Amino acid sequence: MTAPDPLAPVLAGKVALVAGASRGIGAATAHALARAGAAVVLAARDAAALSDVADRVREAGGKALAVPTDITDPAAVERLVARAVDTYGRLDAAFNNATDGPAPAPLAELEPEEFDRAIASNIRGTFLGMRHQIPAMLRTGGGSIMASVAGMQGVANLAGYVTGKAGIIALTKVAALDYADQGVRVNVLAPGPILTHHLHAAGEQAQHQAGQATPMRRVGRAEEVAAAVVWLCSDASSYITGVTLPIDGGQSAGVKPQRMYRAGEPMAARTGPPAGPDAAPAANPARTTTRPNSEKGASSVTASDATRGGPPQPES
Repeated sequence: MTAPDPLAPVLAGKVALVAGASRGIGAATAHALARAGAAVVLAARDAAALSDVADRVREAGGKALAVPTDITDPAAVERLVARAVDTYGRLDAAFNNATDGPAPAPLAELEPEEFDRAIASNIRGTFLGMRHQIPAMLRTGGGSIMASVAGMQGVANLAGYVTGKAGIIALTKVAALDYADQGVRVNVLAPGPILTHHLHAAGEQAQHQAGQATPMRRVGRAEEVAAAVVWLCSDASSYITGVTLPIDGGQSAGVKPQRMYRAGEPMAARTGPPAGPDAAPAANPARTTTRPNSEKGASSVTASDATRGGPPQPES
């Protein structure tokens, strides 16, 4: 007897939009939403990669529409939402997960144009998405919107990215309050180190280091973030709005040292094997200088705060 699918069709008859759907968390979320019964509208700048994701959703029996979109362009975002409604008749959920930004650098070495790019893709892109998603949801009785961020705490060398993600959290709280009594819920997802293409490309050492920075001593999977998106889009989370949900293996709870010592006593020798190859306690177990994992979207609006492994790269 097979176990029941945790993503059983709890979203049957619903329509969900995923921005930043061409790879990583966005692509995994598109598949999860389709498996849960939703028709998915996929947006990203990379038309070829986006088309491939849509094809795979349809091959698995789902409904998918790919709409190449620059989420910083107001007219393009308006067309995206209109295509969703024209094609499927409604919009019930949105996951605003697209992001962009410069490579890691100390703040004083960051060019103003690079900082502006991070703000445009994160804060402006999320604002434009919500601005058009919310009216579409209101017309059919409400919905759920989510975003993906890494703004719960600072990360060295990522001034533009972290500022943009922190702005998304503030924007989400305002939107949640504005529409709490009108049936639209807005939340943020805050992933920790997730094994997306960025961290995979960084190699095993980076993956190990990222995993050891979490109390669970492992990196997360994109599917684990996607499952949270599906839940926040569903009626099972109907009394939740305005929150930032960490999906980070315990990072946001605090620090879990690999070895402890007692005041005035030498640290005891390690009694077991290292936690992994060449494992050693990190000087700062809370973060490595990596790019947060962030990708956004859905009729339930959720934002995600993520530290993703690897320098900031566009999630188009």
